[in-house]
Amino acid sequence: MASTDRLRRAVRLGIAIAALALVAGCASTPPEPTVSRVDAMTRALGGVSVAAAADERSARAIDERVAALLTEPLTADRAAQIAVLNQRGMQATLATLGIADADLLEAGRLPNPGLTISRPRGGEAIGVEHSLHYSLARLIVLPLVKGAEEARFEQVQRAVAAEVLSRASEARKAFYRAVAARESERYLARVRDAAQAGAELARRMAEAGNFNRLQQAREQAFYAEATLALARAQQLTIATHERLRRALGIRPEQGALRLPERLPDLPATLPERGDVERIALGQRLDVLSARFGAERMARSLGLTRRTRFINLLDLGVLRNASESISPSNLGYELTIELPLFDWGESRIARAEAYYMQAVHRASEVAINARSEVREAYALWQSSYAIAQHYRDERVPLAKRISEENLLRYNGMFIGVFELLADMRAQIETVNAALAAQRDFWLAEADLDLAMVGRPTLDLPSAVVDGAASSGERGH
Repeated sequence: MASTDRLRRAVRLGIAIAALALVAGCASTPPEPTVSRVDAMTRALGGVSVAAAADERSARAIDERVAALLTEPLTADRAAQIAVLNQRGMQATLATLGIADADLLEAGRLPNPGLTISRPRGGEAIGVEHSLHYSLARLIVLPLVKGAEEARFEQVQRAVAAEVLSRASEARKAFYRAVAARESERYLARVRDAAQAGAELARRMAEAGNFNRLQQAREQAFYAEATLALARAQQLTIATHERLRRALGIRPEQGALRLPERLPDLPATLPERGDVERIALGQRLDVLSARFGAERMARSLGLTRRTRFINLLDLGVLRNASESISPSNLGYELTIELPLFDWGESRIARAEAYYMQAVHRASEVAINARSEVREAYALWQSSYAIAQHYRDERVPLAKRISEENLLRYNGMFIGVFELLADMRAQIETVNAALAAQRDFWLAEADLDLAMVGRPTLDLPSAVVDGAASSGERGH
């Protein structure tokens, strides 16, 4: 009879535990895949889409899409899209979304119940005690904990989207640098060929006695300088090309990149951007993340205030079965922390300090964001003005001078060496025009990123070169 009662009690206890487990299992459902949410953000803010290589099938689909993009000549937008799809580091960043999904799912689940079984021995009675307990504290604060985790979940999505847009911007800039380096190399190759022809002609004329040694040395020096400039241009082409491949995550088996022959033309006029500071503060992901971080810290402060006395609250169901006089006893057990020594003031003070820390950091992010947008906007406008000046004034003027000298050469008013001297004067203008055109497109990529995230602002090459030259003159 005693064994039958034990079996019956065990069955009832198992049913109770199973019911609690069923409730806990149905308490929450997995959140929607966050990759689609990040994809929506990056499409709207940066014009690029993301996809996670979660399994072999999705990885193969991404490879096929990248291969299709690589069959066409590369553009800045195509380079940005390839980068966010093909980079292994980007896939590692997207994997953090799965971690955030799991954390949010865990935060929404009910805590597991606990079971204690004891069989004390002593005296005349031998009893079996079953104790089923459940943490009411965790149950009470479950909505608050889940709300805080949802806020962190949104913050992770914004951080991943910001990383996607940053990598896309770096790919665009790497594309512009690689194309500009190749274009400059081709121009310097033509200059080197012309300088070589002039040096060879000067050597022959010197051998015939029609040229003195000083004139020959000048032409030979020009040829040596042109050869050195071409070698440096080739070095820059190799470096920028490899950096572009790294920015795009291109593996050897994916083949070569098909770059255009020249940079895109400057736009006829600059598009109207509106109030860039206001627009940027409303959509920059780092500003939104900092703001929501402060809000999350505020919710955490409220959570600390509500739970400082019930963090150890437990509810228990106690069933005692004894082989002595009483067949069974059913009761309950309640444990609560008594705030005699620790009233939770330290936890409140710590939470408030964390909150103020988050507020000040959010303010710093907003101040820096406004400054970065102003700088990027000013560099974009000034870079366009400089490139436009070269396009509309300097290059046409140099071309006109070259055409006039060619007419004089054909009329035998000047010789071939005067024509080569004019070419030497044009080299600086053409190279500076190419650099100005490249700097404009780099500045536009920086401005586009500054409107949605934190950019890496680079000074135009002419400013850096000018500062270096001034420093050398100062010494």
